[in-house]
Amino acid sequence: MAAYLAIGAASGLAAIFIVKTIPMETIHIMKWGLHWVRRIEYFFPLFLFYDGFKNKSHFKNLIQVLALVVLAAAVYGFGQKYAQWPVYSTMNREFAKGWRLVLTEHARVPSTFAGHYDLAAFLVLVLPLTMGAVFYSKSLLGKVSGWTSFILGYTLLILTASRTSYLALVGSIIPLFCFYIYALGWKKTLSKVLIMTVFGTVTFLVFGDLSGRFSQIINLSKINGYISNNIFHLDQKTPQRYVNLTDQLALVADKTDVPPTLVRSEGGGFQSGTGENGTTESSVPSDVYNEVPDLSTSTDANGVVRIISKPRIYSDAALTYGLSSAIRLDALWPRAIAGFKKNPLLGSGYSTLLKVQLTDFTEAESTDNDYLRALGETGLLGFLAFYGLIIYAGYLLWKSLKDRDFYDGKGALAAVIAGILGLLVNAFYIDVFEASKVALAFWGLVGASLAYGKKD
Repeated sequence: MAAYLAIGAASGLAAIFIVKTIPMETIHIMKWGLHWVRRIEYFFPLFLFYDGFKNKSHFKNLIQVLALVVLAAAVYGFGQKYAQWPVYSTMNREFAKGWRLVLTEHARVPSTFAGHYDLAAFLVLVLPLTMGAVFYSKSLLGKVSGWTSFILGYTLLILTASRTSYLALVGSIIPLFCFYIYALGWKKTLSKVLIMTVFGTVTFLVFGDLSGRFSQIINLSKINGYISNNIFHLDQKTPQRYVNLTDQLALVADKTDVPPTLVRSEGGGFQSGTGENGTTESSVPSDVYNEVPDLSTSTDANGVVRIISKPRIYSDAALTYGLSSAIRLDALWPRAIAGFKKNPLLGSGYSTLLKVQLTDFTEAESTDNDYLRALGETGLLGFLAFYGLIIYAGYLLWKSLKDRDFYDGKGALAAVIAGILGLLVNAFYIDVFEASKVALAFWGLVGASLAYGKKD
């Protein structure tokens, strides 16, 4: 951890004095400094929980608290979805001003979190631990809490409609089930695994919009070609229309929201149409709710301001893979790669990846891939230090796990490791370790688990 923080500091100094991606101005240097201190803030709960958990009962109490948190988040999330309870979101800069919102029919549920991705990532971390109580808890209260957490938490995850988080949870739960089956045998685990599997499958297919979003899943054969041919050419593939990414983010919706397919008419409008082979041609991505025009203003000689409305133009990636993926392919990921190229060892510094001009002061940072973000901001050294830290923490938990009885630590620690694996999968598409709501909980849980693993 100390090595990572030292590398982060060296990255900032290199960004200011060598690669010059951070201007020699107080506001930019102080902003970088706050982002560096932010990493210390995220790490702090590890020490706090490690020192504060004095015995095994403290960790068991933590599991119960997490189950209650999942319950409270589910109740409020269901209220947002079905009773128009208020939503306060930071998914774009306008909403982040504190607007009191309500969800539309196919909008994604954030519950008490700042966005649905934060909520989904939190559930990926804690659901394996709380639902695992069904297997490793000896008390009736623990088993009831586990079942309740699984049913409500999983359903809440479906309502977030986060494909990556769903895959991350499935990817962590399957090996956890295998471990429980190996440790306890088929007789004690088969019925529980089957019930959870059947419930999970049916809920995924019939509840919420997640299954609809999976119908837009990226064609991997096409995306491989796109990445190799286009994504590394930042200057050619980042036109001006992608500078304001928040306008693009506001358009993402479920495929069930998409109106009848449209094509551009000769007069600049839109009309329905089909291609030569009977296929439908579309001028909008599959995950765009409606055609929002591109607005600009002009002032004539008399000082009269006119609003000019033009059809919005989308990239090939947006039309092929959907707007949500195109934002990453056309802008966010190439910029992170460009930051890595500027200084492969130390990166371009914290909070520098979204800038188009050197003097730009960006108010929000996102790469939507935590691995690329680490490479872009802190280079190969920072990447190895940070993820080496997570892998080392997992290794320590694994060592503690092997020396314990299943009902006296092994079952719970295995669930924590599963949660860590889930976040590592989630990090391919979301900046999970940079989101405070997830990062603080993650490092706190790691600290508590390390302390629990050492207690006799």
